[in-house]
Amino acid sequence: MKTRKMMLTVAAVFALAVVCFAAGDPYMGTWKLNEGKSKFAKGATKNAMVVYSADGDKVKVTVDGTTADGKAVHSEWTGKYDGKDYPVTGDPSSDMRSYKKVNGNTLSMTLKKDGKVTATGKIVVSSDGKTRTVTTSGTDAMGKQASSTAVYDRQ
Repeated sequence: MKTRKMMLTVAAVFALAVVCFAAGDPYMGTWKLNEGKSKFAKGATKNAMVVYSADGDKVKVTVDGTTADGKAVHSEWTGKYDGKDYPVTGDPSSDMRSYKKVNGNTLSMTLKKDGKVTATGKIVVSSDGKTRTVTTSGTDAMGKQASSTAVYDRQ
């Protein structure tokens, strides 16, 4: 009986830790693209919906959007905000991604394909937590420099 109570207590503490981790992270939740406030490079993919969720002691980022020619895209990344590369699946322009906390509301990110940086950017959540702005710059499919600014509203 004591073992069962101890296991339940450990499980409850772990669940509480996950909730606290998520509550302290301003990125957690669902973000919908506000296309009217965003500026995209010609031919850029538009990520219409981005979801940040807790995955144990890591963060899972799920992205759904469309390419410039209207094809659906879905990518997933699971990792930490520690600046280390973690694999990303479903993104034709990158196979590794890293995020690093700059401050409480800002992340820097680096996208890589075959070990080469394809894009860098910054993600900023507003002080009221209602909007998220992603600025990126990198090389497009034609090898030209391109930059975009995407603004998201919390759902």
